[in-house]
Amino acid sequence: MRDSLQSRKCARKLKCLADPERLRIIQCLRKGPKNVTEIADELQISLVNASHHLGVLRQAEIVIDERQGRFIVYRLDPRVYQPEEPGEENDHLDLGCCRLEIPREGAKA
Repeated sequence: MRDSLQSRKCARKLKCLADPERLRIIQCLRKGPKNVTEIADELQISLVNASHHLGVLRQAEIVIDERQGRFIVYRLDPRVYQPEEPGEENDHLDLGCCRLEIPREGAKA
């Protein structure tokens, strides 16, 4: 049988997203790139915790990092994160095997 879902890759990404803190980080990064301190401050979590979760998201190829001077800045990978387009109600993450809808801020869940 042909594995059209790429099951191992898909399961790795879904497992990564199965943590509430990581989903909060994704929501935080929708507003634009941030360093780990900015993310930790906005989400009111420890730097160590934020750094750990960012590492997991990076390994799953959901966020990318870039050095800017002394800081590492994180942003959602544009190959995965798809902002809302005309005619659509939500942003989404295209994981290749499936799509995760992200409601707009202030929208009812």
